[in-house]
Amino acid sequence: MTARGDFLVIGSGIAGLRAALALAAAGRVIILTKAEPRESNTGYAQGGIAAAFGDDDSPELHARDTSAAGDRLCRTEAVDLLVHEGPRYVRELIDWGAAFDRDGQGRPALGREAAHSVRRVLHAGDATGREIARVLWQKVSGHPNVQVFQDAQATALVVRDGVCLGATYVGPGHAAGTIEADRTLVATGGAGQVFRETTNPAVATGDGIAMAFEAGARVADLEFVQFHPTVLNVAGRPRFLMSEALRGEGAQLVNEAGERFVTRYEPAGDLASRDLVARAIVREMQCTGAQVYLTMRHLDPAFVRRRFPTITAACAAAELDLATDRIPVSPAAHYLMGGVETDLEGRTSVEGLYAAGEVACTGVHGANRLASNSLLEGLVFGARAAEAMCQPWQVPQLFANPDASPVQRATPLSLPSEPEVRELTWRCVGLVRTRESLEGAVSSLSGWRQGLRAGASDNADGRDRRLASLVTVGWLIARAALRRLESRGGHFRADFPERDDLHWRQHACDVSREQ
Repeated sequence: MTARGDFLVIGSGIAGLRAALALAAAGRVIILTKAEPRESNTGYAQGGIAAAFGDDDSPELHARDTSAAGDRLCRTEAVDLLVHEGPRYVRELIDWGAAFDRDGQGRPALGREAAHSVRRVLHAGDATGREIARVLWQKVSGHPNVQVFQDAQATALVVRDGVCLGATYVGPGHAAGTIEADRTLVATGGAGQVFRETTNPAVATGDGIAMAFEAGARVADLEFVQFHPTVLNVAGRPRFLMSEALRGEGAQLVNEAGERFVTRYEPAGDLASRDLVARAIVREMQCTGAQVYLTMRHLDPAFVRRRFPTITAACAAAELDLATDRIPVSPAAHYLMGGVETDLEGRTSVEGLYAAGEVACTGVHGANRLASNSLLEGLVFGARAAEAMCQPWQVPQLFANPDASPVQRATPLSLPSEPEVRELTWRCVGLVRTRESLEGAVSSLSGWRQGLRAGASDNADGRDRRLASLVTVGWLIARAALRRLESRGGHFRADFPERDDLHWRQHACDVSREQ
């Protein structure tokens, strides 16, 4: 089956929906989503959306906190756009009916999360992403210029003479199809499923990054993976994000003995940035050989249950009471700061191809994303990409330095299972990395990638595409981590444990090239 639209949007998270809504005013939009339309990382975002709304806040202060969390690698122009344009787009959501929590004066209630110097996080209970997705879907689904292809997994971008002209996909019943479009936006979200332990839903397999890379687009900063420090860790139960908003409202991290321990490793304590808290937890678990916990038992139980109903229910399913029990937690892969390299309007290095949201890399997050900036990024840069897609193509001004190292052709290996890939990346490319672990990962992933490419077919089903994405993105992350000989933000090398601004305060990109 072949369909035609003016614009193709791959993905149904906040960036894709905000872009589709703007594009619908200029032409026919086709949204390609590989699952139920609301199944995206956006819907799993608990904490909230950060914007300078408070009387004690300003875009300049928000920018300062964003840059500090990014460990001296944030792209200044991108941060300025995020914090100055963000409040306008959040007010737009409110005007459209987003039911953010209100304070006693009827203004949006503002929460505080780690590395924020003031309260600036708007929230809808502990299911903010779900509420934002509801509002955007309500606006998009009723638009006559928008057509949604559901349960349709993109398999490759169509590129002719260096220009992206759409994508191929596999729909229900493994039926193959093609969407032709003048402009294509990749808004497929993140890649948490590359790792064994993750907060991300099953759909977050890095498809957009893999497809864009295979189509010749540059990818950047993929060594920077954010591992959320507090994820429910109960044997036999699904991993579940314990929002940073819990600590913002007073939750404490304690060890088996009930002692608060984070300040032994990080002066800022429980509200240090995510990368620092995650590594503090790992170090404490290694030192004690025991579990660590999140506790709110010193707070009013009624407040805890009222403020965090979704998390309360998830804990109850694991036979735990969020308000009174110690909740066992440990880190898990949460967010990818790198991705498909774009300019500030979402343009990639391939003509006609755009990217926005977590799949993209504008440099706005640097080496480590500030809490609750992800939903804001999707709104701001999704809207900006849509504006650019309605204009004639301009050559993008990209920001990363190309990696000069060649892509070595590896010997094809027998194909792995998905658990084997995820186990390898968790063990070798996780929170703590070394040259030895990374070289082993690169070798294995490169061999698997060659094996997959040798057996690839245009009619590959969704399972084959998922495995190919996991292997390709895992390989790219491991390559980037091996290249960066320092520790910064979400990238920690035990053999290079210090930040090296002299040599490594720079962005680096990979581009598909076979030798």
